Amino acid sequence: MSTLKIRDTAHHVVGMLVAGDYAGLEEASRGRRLTAEHLRQAVEEYGRELRMPPVSVFDNLDVIEFEDATPRGWSVLVDLWTVEEGRSDLTLELVLTDTGGELYDIEIHDLHVL
Repeated sequence: MSTLKIRDTAHHVVGMLVAGDYAGLEEASRGRRLTAEHLRQAVEEYGRELRMPPVSVFDNLDVIEFEDATPRGWSVLVDLWTVEEGRSDLTLELVLTDTGGELYDIEIHDLHVL
């Protein structure tokens, strides 16, 4: 497992989310599971402005590897941060798959309040 590649992929996805690039995220995840509209709606309903978490957050992600998966894959939880509260109750849930690219293949599984 490349912890660095998982970190870089999660950082890339969160950066797009913070920038409000919902269409880009839908394209990056090929529209599987959550659409741009779902993501936009979840952020708007939360009612706060997302900001990039501290770099240390990406060094301590909650990662679970899928057993016996081919290609290899991981479930990754990322705590999100807002301007108003710092660490928020919002969590981004990703499924990453190793497809040989510079970053892992992205599926945005959920964006929810924990």
